[in-house]
Amino acid sequence: MTKNPMPADWLAANRANWDGRVPVHVASDFYDVAGFVAGKESLRDFELAEVGEVGGKSLLHLQCHFGQDTLSWARHGATVTGLDFSRPAVEAATALAERIGADTARFVVSDVYGAVDALDGRTFDVVYTGLGALCWLPDIARWARTVAALVAPGGFLYLAEFHPFADTLAEDGRTVEYDYFHREATVWDEAGTYTDGELSPTAATVTVEWQHGIGEVVSALAAEGLRIDFLHEHDFTVFARFPVLKHDRVFRYPEGQPGVPLMYSIRAGKPA
Repeated sequence: MTKNPMPADWLAANRANWDGRVPVHVASDFYDVAGFVAGKESLRDFELAEVGEVGGKSLLHLQCHFGQDTLSWARHGATVTGLDFSRPAVEAATALAERIGADTARFVVSDVYGAVDALDGRTFDVVYTGLGALCWLPDIARWARTVAALVAPGGFLYLAEFHPFADTLAEDGRTVEYDYFHREATVWDEAGTYTDGELSPTAATVTVEWQHGIGEVVSALAAEGLRIDFLHEHDFTVFARFPVLKHDRVFRYPEGQPGVPLMYSIRAGKPA
């Protein structure tokens, strides 16, 4: 973990960094925009199975980046709204929607905590949050309160995330090196982003992240009156996080060797 000084405004620092990532990501092989436009699925199989049929439903994607997952839900029949704090991301998402003819897709500029006001108090059948989102938020109780306000009666939140236990492991993927209960901000000052193997240069290099335990997330949702339909811990992940992992469509520990949870998913419903 780094020892860099905390910026005066964590939200502005993170936004500047993600603004800079947008053109790099849109042009990257990692996101393969051309393939997506041609019909490539960006959602993971387990997400599609756990969310279920979305045809005719309204779906809000929080922290949507430039909209590939949002628009994949639209392809499955949902009426989608994507929300992200990066204006360049929202502009890229809007352009992508036009390219694929997703005429009813809407994208809104806002940070998560301002989502209720940004969306004029509207509620949704499904509120979806995808991989790598919660680490950018300092206050999970406030996040859960926001989510609960955005879910329509009878609707649900679906969250898919990287498992926080995996964040305790050293680079070998075997040794516990970091504290699972670390809750202070971690400040990184690193050029580049995760696309295409090599780190691509970005001008704004400082980011601030937080770790949130499984119990913290579940308890925050339950405290807002959402019913936990399931919490699934997955023995796979979607990228080569550790060298020990073997790839067969997904990445997991070799058969016969001890493994740890690498991802998790939660569905939490709001009573009708």
